[in-house]
Amino acid sequence: MYRFLLTPRWWGINLFVVLAIPFCVFMGTWQLGRFEDRVQSHEQATKQPDPSTRAAEPLDELLPVDKVTSGRPAIATGTYADQFLVPGRELDDRQGFYVLNLLRTDSGKALPVVRGWLPGTAGSVPVPAAPEGEVTVTGDLQASENVNSNGVNSRGGLPEGQLGMISAATLVNLVDYDVYDAWVTLPETEAGGTGGAMKPVPAAAPQGSGLDLKAFQNLGYTGEWFVFAGFVLFMWFRLVRREAETARDVALGLVAEDASAESADAESAGADAGASERLDSSEAPESPEVPKPTETVPAAEPSETANRP
Repeated sequence: MYRFLLTPRWWGINLFVVLAIPFCVFMGTWQLGRFEDRVQSHEQATKQPDPSTRAAEPLDELLPVDKVTSGRPAIATGTYADQFLVPGRELDDRQGFYVLNLLRTDSGKALPVVRGWLPGTAGSVPVPAAPEGEVTVTGDLQASENVNSNGVNSRGGLPEGQLGMISAATLVNLVDYDVYDAWVTLPETEAGGTGGAMKPVPAAAPQGSGLDLKAFQNLGYTGEWFVFAGFVLFMWFRLVRREAETARDVALGLVAEDASAESADAESAGADAGASERLDSSEAPESPEVPKPTETVPAAEPSETANRP
């Protein structure tokens, strides 16, 4: 009954099913793994102790910045160099700007240090000077900003000495030395001590560590791929069942094997015959009308009175 599965047509169907189901299962499992990774990172972020209670570590030991090292206190030693202002940054529901200095370390690379936040418009407010000489700073480590970070101005067109984004990719175009692909924000004691009026900038939570929209998108894609796999299997069983029922009916003589073909031929022949009859009737020439013979009227005989002299 199921010998039809070995026909060339069914070989193609079976091959498609054998390839499609494992692919859908693999993609669904991969999306589920992405969702589980985001859940795990969210749990780690919530269980992570307060950075202020952790001992500071050397900067090089915490690089590169990831979800685990983001927000942890880092120590760096060097001298302050170029200063930049980062406008359009909000703190305590007030608009202001960051004060950022590059700390030149012994390695020759510079570490961006956000010394604090000031209210007002960048360039119109006096900025406290950075300490001179060699200093050792301890700040909360942060990853470089991108276009999706809060407060970032990616449009450009800022005045000289101002930045729209705190990132190494932006700073290397403004200075002639290498810059770390990270930055630190100073705690309250140092920010207040260096400027007095400046407020410390709180460390931001690492991006992609919470149950955001992307996490639930991964979960939705997981369900879609598993549904696709089930749909392929369902359609294969449905086609096999219908083909088997047809083969059984033919074997029992309930349905002639070529019944449908004969019916189609009969309908085609009937249609051709009808068309031929219509064609014959339309092309037959009309018989010409035979004119009726005209009746001859005999000439009147001359009257006898006219012949008399």
